[in-house]
Amino acid sequence: MKQLQNWGRTWGPLLGIAVIAIALLVVAPAVLSPFRLNNLGKYVCWAIAGVGIGLAWGRGGMLVMGQGVFFGLGGYAMAMHLKLEAAMATGGPDAVPDFMVLYGDGTMPGWWAPFRSGAFTLAAIVMVPAVVAAVLGWAIFKRRVKGAYFAILTQALAVAFATLLVATIKQTGGFNGLNQFTVFFGYNLYDPTNKRMVYTIAATALVVCLVVVWQLYRSRFGELLVATRDAEERVRFLGHDPANVKLVAFVLAAVMVSVGGALFAPITGIISPSDVDATASILLIAGVALGGRALLLGPAVGALAVGFGRTTLSETFPDQWTYFLGLLFIVVVLFFPAGLGSVSSQVVGRLRTLLPTPRRTPIAAGTDALEVAP
Repeated sequence: MKQLQNWGRTWGPLLGIAVIAIALLVVAPAVLSPFRLNNLGKYVCWAIAGVGIGLAWGRGGMLVMGQGVFFGLGGYAMAMHLKLEAAMATGGPDAVPDFMVLYGDGTMPGWWAPFRSGAFTLAAIVMVPAVVAAVLGWAIFKRRVKGAYFAILTQALAVAFATLLVATIKQTGGFNGLNQFTVFFGYNLYDPTNKRMVYTIAATALVVCLVVVWQLYRSRFGELLVATRDAEERVRFLGHDPANVKLVAFVLAAVMVSVGGALFAPITGIISPSDVDATASILLIAGVALGGRALLLGPAVGALAVGFGRTTLSETFPDQWTYFLGLLFIVVVLFFPAGLGSVSSQVVGRLRTLLPTPRRTPIAAGTDALEVAP
């Protein structure tokens, strides 16, 4: 029995990842219409971000309320490249995006030019959020900012970032954001086959992120991260710097969220300030909390469930769907504070308390144990 439990702890998560991979990469494309598959791709992007949040919040104890910043960095980096691709496809190699002609004087800022390169764009999607997260994390964690102060600070960054995007209409499209993408690295996005290809890339990225996080959780770093979450001062007394441990997790989470944002842009066809502001960041947190922030699969499943719930409820109850979604979150927080992913463990624990425990026969003083042995 003990060997079976050890096997489940070691290989059970991989089995769960395999089930998700089969469901997303095999079953979903076979049974869903192109419209529903595209919606699922949007949920998958949120799930990728949720995996990163689960690493930082669930295992690291950092309530990151402003991950919309990194979601936006990746999303806008990809969107800039796609807008330039669309402009070059219609107007030649020196063409500028249409909104710069509509809102400005038709000149493109110099910092847009490198995003004509696909390789530079892919590097920026990873490196820019990593550098930003490293600078922010070093400034925050070295000063031992944590708890509610950390959450408020990160949420303020999301508000400031969204406000900046709205104010720079000539450079980023303002409130309308960047949209009308027609080409994805040379592939026509109006072709359903290419749209499915982008979905497959997103689903594969989610599976890869889950495998990476699974390996991190099993490593010495994962154990140190949990120890930092539960007993930061003890970790410091043992000779480790908790700030460095949290910094690594914060940077890795930022990169994963950025990848989710980068794939979100071509799948949905738009990236705007409403996708990266405080409200969007809270919805990402809500999905992670719903599935179970400390679990491996919980954040991803929770993000998928929230995305599906938003679409289904908004279609069925166009005016009241937010109330139903809010009620669901309240019920989960009250009755399942560890997320829906912890329901099975809670049921097993409850059954163990209800089942009678075997009683041992008391051995009287001076009696040989062999005499009372069954």
